[in-house]
Formats: sequence, structure tokens, C-alpha cells
Amino acid sequence: MLKRTLLALALMLFPVFVRAQEVVQIRVYADRPVGALRPVWAYVGHDEPNYTYSPEGLSLLSQLAESGPFAFHDRTHNLLTTGDGTPALKWGSTNVYTEDAAGRPVYNWSILDRIFDTYRKLGITPYVEIGFMPKALSTHPEPYCHHWPNGPLFTGWAYPPKDYNKWSQLIYQWVRHSIERYGWSAVARWDWEVWNEPDIGYWHGTFEEYCKLYDYTAAAVKRALPEAQVGGPATTGPASPRAAEFLRAFLAHCVSGKNYATGKAGSPLDFISFHAKGRTDFADGRAQMDIRHNLQDIAAGFAILADFPALRHLPIIISESDPEGCAACAASVHPENQYRNSPQYAAYEAELLDGTLDLAARYHVRLQGAVTWAFTFPGQPWFYGYRSLATHEVDKPVMNAFRMFGLMERQRIVAESSGALGLELLLENSARERPDIRAIAARGARDQAGAQSHGAEFFRAAYYSVQIGHVSRVALMRC
Repeated sequence: MLKRTLLALALMLFPVFVRAQEVVQIRVYADRPVGALRPVWAYVGHDEPNYTYSPEGLSLLSQLAESGPFAFHDRTHNLLTTGDGTPALKWGSTNVYTEDAAGRPVYNWSILDRIFDTYRKLGITPYVEIGFMPKALSTHPEPYCHHWPNGPLFTGWAYPPKDYNKWSQLIYQWVRHSIERYGWSAVARWDWEVWNEPDIGYWHGTFEEYCKLYDYTAAAVKRALPEAQVGGPATTGPASPRAAEFLRAFLAHCVSGKNYATGKAGSPLDFISFHAKGRTDFADGRAQMDIRHNLQDIAAGFAILADFPALRHLPIIISESDPEGCAACAASVHPENQYRNSPQYAAYEAELLDGTLDLAARYHVRLQGAVTWAFTFPGQPWFYGYRSLATHEVDKPVMNAFRMFGLMERQRIVAESSGALGLELLLENSARERPDIRAIAARGARDQAGAQSHGAEFFRAAYYSVQIGHVSRVALMRC
């Protein structure tokens, strides 16, 4: 009896103004593997760490953890921020570090433990963003708590430490506490990322001060756990000349610059991270999405890494990759973000995954992950238009993209579409002239032998569509 290869086929339409008479042919070659399809999509993130253990956060993370046979990751800001744990838009806190009257450190892990206990309970792997600055360590502690959007966002938490040794000891104690609570083998699998977007207002210090922070932080993590994976710099989109200059200078510092913590040349770097964002607009009565800028950021970041032969073997994590730059800017106030409650968002994510994988192959880089900066916003109005995956435990359409990704494991195979624009056109002009209709196909590893022995004449296709609007006919061809 001939074996049949089970194919998971994802169809993307982006945008979606397809003429009713148009016929698009999708050809899937089950016997032409492209390479391993790693779960680079299995990363989400959010500003508000205290949402993690809320009922809505627990529900969402449970779904993500069960979406496939791989580890799902969560990245969050404010893990070291001072406060009582009350969340707000773009705000959260753990109160992990204070000082007594004599200036001695006081560590309190209770809120931080609630966050990481949630991860352990649900099977989520932490992607640990090390930040922000505790009030007692900040060189500019007042004002500290912000009240965004009614006031400045970047307050005392965004400043360098007044004592790098105290900062270093905080990081060391945090890693040691994590090992004692969760075990060496678990913590050794976590990625530790130093800060967030230090090239803009998230870091109210100089480039040299960020390198100093990085060196002291990396040294503390490695002192507590030599096997730990430390990286950064989590800069903004490298298509910007300023962001590109910061990323390039940081990589040069890690390769041969003077280490501020050790006095030696070079700094530990186990992975490289940067961010990538698209743009949205509101025109002709609807939200318009521009994936071009998102892909240009990714391409620019990969190209910069290619200029550092000593680092090309390192994995890359795009620790934010999204249609635009403000998750907490609700579509109810910002109509250009109306895509968030519609299938547009799901189609964009599928399109972005395909383009990101193609760019990684083009630049021959090790792409480890791409973080979707979207979570849930407890206590906010239903479907208010924040960039989120669910609202009040009700999934938004974008969740279907992640369910589809979870089914596409193991082996990517060739999928050709007569309606695809191609990567170059997307990089140049997004999908403005005509729709982009493309597909990703994958097969399970257990079916590989059957596909090689019998070609793709006999197969069963599991077809998942992420689309907006109407397509007259889709032809699945046996090739």
C-alpha cells in the first residue's frame, strides 16, 4: 500500500482585492524539500508583565502552549521595574529591588515568581528581557511611574544605573534565584536579552553607557550560569540609518571592543536581536497595511550581520516584528489600526512569516525566532482595537494564523503560486499594484520516505486558508 504524505498548506491573500474571474493555481511539490521549518513564529510579547498571570493571560498562554509540539516563548517589558504590580497600558512592575535606609539591597521575588511560575505551569519558555531600571538604582529616579498616554512615556525607569556593581549583583541574584526555583536545566534553555530598544527613548543614556550596561549584565548572567544564553541589543528597525549605526557599533563592540566589566577585548554574545515594524495608514475608508517596511527592516538587519564573519554563526531573534509600532494605540482612537480585529491581521502574519523565512534563506542566517508583540489587554473594552490575539478570552481572527502555523511542522516543501508577487516586489512596493496570493506548504518528517519513494502523486492535502475577501477558485495541483 502506497504511503500518503500529509501536507499542511497555508494560503495567504494580501491584500485581497481579487477579481471574481481570476483563477490562481497553487502547485505543491511534496518531493522537493526546502529545509527544516522551525517554529520561528512561536514567540509573543507584551509591555505589561502583570497581565501574564491574569485570567485572560492564563487562557491565552494555555492556548499558545498547546498550539504545537514545540516550545512557545513569551517576552515582556518591565520585569525589574519598581511598583506594586498594578498594570496599566505600557506599564507593569515587580518591585524586585529596593534598598533599606542604609542603602543595602533588598530583593523581593514574589511578583516575579508569579510570572515565571505561570510559565512553568503552562509550559511556556521565558524569553527574558532584562529591564527596566529599579527606582533605587536609577540616575534620574523622578518622575518614575508614567501615566501614558497622558504624559511622557520614558521616565526614571529608562535611565542608567547609578551603581553598576549593584546592578550586576541584582542580575546575578536573579539568575541564581531562578536556578534554585526552576532548576539548572530549565534556566539554561532561556534566552537573556539585555534591555529594549536602547537606540531610542527606552534608554536615556549614551551608546557607551549601554555597552557598559550590557557588559556588566552579561558578566553577571554568566557568573551565575556559564551556560546561559545572553544577547541583544534589541534595537529598532535597522532600515533606519540611526538604528543600523547603533546595531553595527554594538556588534563591533562585542567582537573587539573593550569590555567595561572585565577590561578585556570583546563581550559575550550568544544571539543577536533587533526589531522590525511595518506601517499602517487609513485611506479610502479602510486600514491599509504596508509590509514593505517590516521586510526592509529584516533584510537590513540580516545584511548587517553578514558584515561580521565572526558572528555569522549566531542565531538571530527578531524580538519584535509587527505591522506597526504601538500595541497600546487602540483602533478606536487610531483608525489606521482597524486591521487588528479583522482577518487582515492573520493574512499579514502569514505573509510576514513567508517573507521572513525567504530573507533568512537569502542571507544564510540562523533565524531562531520572530516575536509578535501582541497579547491581551484585561480590563479594556471588548474589541477596542489594541494589538492583541484575544479580547476577554475571545480569540481574534489572528489566532487562526498561529493555529495554522502550529500544524505546519517539520519539513517545508516547495509551494508555487501563479498569484504570488515575489519577494523583490514586496520589498520595493508592498502589495499595492495587485494582490499577493501565496502559499506555504509543509509535511511531517514521518512522511518523508513516502514522498521520496512515490513523488507527490498520492497525497492528502490539509488546506488552511488565511484570507480576506473572495477568491473565485483555488486549484491545488498534484505536481
